[in-house]
Amino acid sequence: MPNIQVSSKTIKPRIETLPRTKLVGKRIKMSLARNKTRELWQGFMPHRAEIPNVIGSELYSVEVYDNPKVFESFSASIEFEKWAAVKVSGFEAIPSGMEHLVLPQGLYAVFNYKGKGSEVAKTYGYILGTWLPSSGYHLDDRPHFAVMGEKYKNEDPNSEEELWVPILPKPH
Repeated sequence: MPNIQVSSKTIKPRIETLPRTKLVGKRIKMSLARNKTRELWQGFMPHRAEIPNVIGSELYSVEVYDNPKVFESFSASIEFEKWAAVKVSGFEAIPSGMEHLVLPQGLYAVFNYKGKGSEVAKTYGYILGTWLPSSGYHLDDRPHFAVMGEKYKNEDPNSEEELWVPILPKPH
């Protein structure tokens, strides 16, 4: 795998198969131009303790795109569904105001990102615009997501999270 240079930081992805993963959380329709991420998380975090069957302490920030070709001519006005969620073992008792989402099994390029949350778009631009075209993969039509664990600190320059980009091997 090639190394990636983003703002003088090297990012080397690992390729991982994600098993079918169950999430519970809240979702909102938005675009980058009409960014409602803050509103979404402010609505989710006070109620996250109400979710039963939680696995781990990580938070999942998930983007679901309607059109698999969205990144071929991406613009800030393209709408997508954004989720604030946690991983669960089952959907037996979903709290009022929450919904469930299943991430299907599949291959992902996983990038460790260190930096402010507000600056992650540059890294995604590099992953999709430079790393992906030169890799042996292309985008798959599955959710994109970030996993935010104990090292996540939002706008702190030392904050860390994992960026999961759905991929498929390019045909030979």
